[in-house]
Amino acid sequence: MSGVWVFKNGVVRLVEGDCQGATGRRKVLVHLSSNEVITSYAVLESKLYSLGWERYYDDADLLQYHKRGTVHLISLPKDFNRFKSMHMFDIVVKNRNEFEVRDM
Repeated sequence: MSGVWVFKNGVVRLVEGDCQGATGRRKVLVHLSSNEVITSYAVLESKLYSLGWERYYDDADLLQYHKRGTVHLISLPKDFNRFKSMHMFDIVVKNRNEFEVRDM
């Protein structure tokens, strides 16, 4: 189950969707220094490598990245079409000032 939790009029509900928030607009991950929209795992991987992340090969069903010297682990579905806003926000939280999630 994936989606975005929305708090409205005192009620919390899960709005399900494919990289879409409560607004219904598609979310995209943007690398801030280059202002580049992440359109594939190849693009994302090059950005993560430049920030010190390394590929972690522990799970065949996931793409995982670990940053040496930290406990952080980024886990992504193998298929980029299943890359959702929750994965984007995970990347943003673990790479402050490097990435941003925007409405398309």
